[in-house]
Amino acid sequence: MPHSPLNSLEQVAALLSEHGVRLYGGEAISQLEHALQAALAAEQDGASDALITAAFLHDLGHLVCEQGDDDVANGINDHHEAVATQVLRALFADDVLQPIALHVAAKRYLCSIEPGYHASLSDASRASLALQGGAMDAAACARFARHPHAADALRLRRYDDQAKTPGLVTPPLAHYLAIAARATQAAQA
Repeated sequence: MPHSPLNSLEQVAALLSEHGVRLYGGEAISQLEHALQAALAAEQDGASDALITAAFLHDLGHLVCEQGDDDVANGINDHHEAVATQVLRALFADDVLQPIALHVAAKRYLCSIEPGYHASLSDASRASLALQGGAMDAAACARFARHPHAADALRLRRYDDQAKTPGLVTPPLAHYLAIAARATQAAQA
């Protein structure tokens, strides 16, 4: 089902502020805490404004789809990566959108090529992996690796995996909205 595009960062901020208090799909943190922690991980890694923004907004589709705390346990895959890229298309270019679009595929890829990666995932992430198609086969891995945004999607995946720490202190929402504004301006330049 098509979702209405977000045409301003004010709309993004409102969505995060109003609905980000929901728990993040079986984890012990909220959706907003997860977004801020992922963005912080990207920022600490020296990522570009575009990749920090991708990390910040990678799970926005869960909020748009109104993911419930137990959706994954009930076998519901909201295809949040596709929803996020759909609703953010008016604001950002592919350097933000494609890592978001590919971050689920990156998890599936890493489960295939990196020993121990699957075991390192949280219980909730392993449960969602099953809904998302499981580990990739060799042909899918080869296709993923050829994608021009695969490297950034893999970096985003690592930030996503790190962003599940209850009580972690992060910069506020306004800090990452300012970085997203720079990424929006770059897309429009």
